[in-house]
Amino acid sequence: MDHNYYVYILTNNRHTVFYVGVTSTIIGRLWQHKNKIYSGFTKKYNVDVLVYYEHFDNIETAIIREKQIKKYRRQKKVILIEKMNPDWRDLYDTLI
Repeated sequence: MDHNYYVYILTNNRHTVFYVGVTSTIIGRLWQHKNKIYSGFTKKYNVDVLVYYEHFDNIETAIIREKQIKKYRRQKKVILIEKMNPDWRDLYDTLI
């Protein structure tokens, strides 16, 4: 049975803050971030631009990777993002 899990990085329009998350429903979860459905960090800091994501078949592996990326310093996150998305485009539209 195939499963889909995603680790993702969101930022705001000025790229001043990052949010790292994990989900099994990336389109739905990003929709929630973009529409400010829940109070929290992403709503408070207007973090809703998808700049990076990775796909996993296993939730445990995805959670380990999420924790790893969360520990990265800002510059290491920037390098990771720019390898996949050098123009810092919002990748949400590529998923829907």
